[in-house]
Amino acid sequence: MTLVSMTGFTRANGTYETYRWTWEIKTVNGKGLDLRFRLPPGYDELDRPVRALMSERLSRGSCFVNLTVQQDANTHTLRVNEHVLDAVLSAMAMVEGRLDVKKPSLDGLLSIKGVMEPVEQEESEDVRRGLLKAIQDNFKEAVSDLEVMRSKEGAALEKIVLQRVSELEMLTRQAEECPARSADAIQAKLRQQIERILENDKGFDEDRLYQEAVLLAGKADIREELDRLYAHCAAVRTLLVDDKPVGRKLDFLSQEFNREANTLCAKSNDTSLTAIGLELKAAIEQLREQIQNVE
Repeated sequence: MTLVSMTGFTRANGTYETYRWTWEIKTVNGKGLDLRFRLPPGYDELDRPVRALMSERLSRGSCFVNLTVQQDANTHTLRVNEHVLDAVLSAMAMVEGRLDVKKPSLDGLLSIKGVMEPVEQEESEDVRRGLLKAIQDNFKEAVSDLEVMRSKEGAALEKIVLQRVSELEMLTRQAEECPARSADAIQAKLRQQIERILENDKGFDEDRLYQEAVLLAGKADIREELDRLYAHCAAVRTLLVDDKPVGRKLDFLSQEFNREANTLCAKSNDTSLTAIGLELKAAIEQLREQIQNVE
């Protein structure tokens, strides 16, 4: 299975009878699945089915879903607002005897703001059911498009993750083969340090020097850290062919990678090995940044 990204965006449009609508879905990184819907008034009953579909198709990510619905203007009719008309007529009767003016015409009365108002035609129950079904079906298409986009992003992520894992394996191998890890190198370094302190004292005990070198070599042994780094690289490669979302497991492995690199640097007895450890930490951070996008 190719990795799936948590990042994606899609827009889907649809029509039914006199209605037009647009779905917009945007997903970004998230520790879990966080669904946020914004539906227009009168369409709250869509919340449960579309939320259930998203929960079924996605496992991680913050998802923002927006629906806008419009109805064609020619579906509106006009009616007389009798309350407003009565108020206008009452006002006219009050001032009629005080002013010598011509009575208003019918079209003049109807042009007064509020006398005529638009009214939406009532839709039948069948039209309502058909509209909601069409909107839900269109949402399923939008989610499918979103999955395609997230899969494409995931395929690109997988290539980057594999590159980082190969880099980690190479750096681990360099640390394993670093000459500074040998007991002879540790002994030579210890001898130099002691000779500087004792100014080449002829009575220095060579056996004691060897014992101290062995002890120091034991403390600086990074064999376990190297083995775990190799094992973590293999675990990442195994997860990449899993048929389930693996983002959480990859995130855990990135933490384990970092722990081993920190220990390797702490045990380092030479600047060359420390430099390799720092390169490991940089590569691990780059890997972690990519893994944060994986579902």
